[in-house]
Amino acid sequence: MPQNRYVFPHRHLLGIEPLSPEDITHILDQARAFEEVCERPEIKIVPALRKRLIVNLFFENSTRTRNSFEIAEKRLSAEIINFDADTSSLSKGETLIDTALNLEAMHPDLIVMRHSAPGAHALLARHMKASIVNAGDGAHEHPTQALLDAYTLRKRFGKLEGLRIAIVGDIRNSRVVRSNLWLLTKMGAHVTLVGPPTLVPRELKATWPDIEITHDLDAALPSQDAVMMLRCQFERGTGAFIPGQGEYVRFFQLNARRMGLARPDVAVLHPGPINRGVEITSEVADGPNNLILDQVTNGVPVRMAVLYLLCNPHGEQVP
Repeated sequence: MPQNRYVFPHRHLLGIEPLSPEDITHILDQARAFEEVCERPEIKIVPALRKRLIVNLFFENSTRTRNSFEIAEKRLSAEIINFDADTSSLSKGETLIDTALNLEAMHPDLIVMRHSAPGAHALLARHMKASIVNAGDGAHEHPTQALLDAYTLRKRFGKLEGLRIAIVGDIRNSRVVRSNLWLLTKMGAHVTLVGPPTLVPRELKATWPDIEITHDLDAALPSQDAVMMLRCQFERGTGAFIPGQGEYVRFFQLNARRMGLARPDVAVLHPGPINRGVEITSEVADGPNNLILDQVTNGVPVRMAVLYLLCNPHGEQVP
């Protein structure tokens, strides 16, 4: 009897919350196959999404995420439209739904969107036939960032289950942390949130009761396998929640002294962009423990995997 083949059960990727551990594992395994494509010395493309149309719909500034998605799409041989919100009819008062319906009339297969409003992607998914990929929505979720973080950690340690991971900094305003909390806890990792009391909402324990919360980075560091530093999002009002940047640096910056408290092989991650000299020093960000550029590199095969599985839920692994 032939074995039942795994079928990816989701039409959209709106967040990590709806994914099962099996879904996450399948995405990461598919990304490993696509990493082989990305590492080829010459032809780094496969025809997996040939003749598929993908619209990149970014309403917020982005460097890593937007470029990573576009490279992933090109390596899958997809056709691409890059939507510029600043020069679109949105500037004339057109609503997001009307913009989406006009795009729908062009029959795209996938829409990759970043938007400042939490839930904007779910709204789009209710009105469109195309699959929607959340590339970040407000302070809600950033699922592909969490997936590439998980891929980077799994590649470094060979597993996710049992890892001890501290996420440090501006927890309140971070969509990355919420996606990572869903993913890491589903996969059996132990997560500790670290930051000033004003930037670590205690209500997160209601959703993720097994996480730890502390405001003492020095005490938390020695037991961690990995430390993920978060940027202080001053553009979202973080400055109103801390006495000052100097005070934040004193207690929560990852620097050479604090690295001396951690395990010699501790992994250092950061979703970017980095505020050098604030949450992390250049000495640590560029040091031997950092996996920051590995995260950027791994974003391409992970996003290739997401796009491919949404279009080919029954598909064999590629290559």
